[in-house]
Amino acid sequence: MSKNTRAADFRKVDIDELDEENFRDEETQDDGGQDQVSQRESEIKSLMTSGKNLEALKVALKDPPVGVKDKSVKDRNFNTVLDVLTRFKSSDVEKSVNSLDEEQRDTLMKYIYRGFSEPTENSCGILLVWHEKNLAKSGVGSIVRVMTDRKTV
Repeated sequence: MSKNTRAADFRKVDIDELDEENFRDEETQDDGGQDQVSQRESEIKSLMTSGKNLEALKVALKDPPVGVKDKSVKDRNFNTVLDVLTRFKSSDVEKSVNSLDEEQRDTLMKYIYRGFSEPTENSCGILLVWHEKNLAKSGVGSIVRVMTDRKTV
């Protein structure tokens, strides 16, 4: 008929580990991301001075410091990416977004939303253009992935 259901042998997952209060996000990088951001910053500036904005954008979106706990490192990297985005003409944005792969477009969307949350005097207009073109290429899925990702830029 019925069996004793008090046995816990069937339980393979410790649900107490999944509690939000006990959750610890995995660290993907140590706090020494300062050197990486400095190298990236100098490479991007040299590409932008030679007029290679698309290559500068690809370098800026490659391997963002998402695991770094130091906010100043993330701020420096964000300011570099924002500088790259504001250098594009509105007519070149669509072509640039089309040349990016899905992971780069998702990272770009993270930076766009961070730019919306920390607006500067001249950034909002160009960020709206980037958002429009990125949304047209990536779809709503990109927004959902960005909004649900715990790793911020």
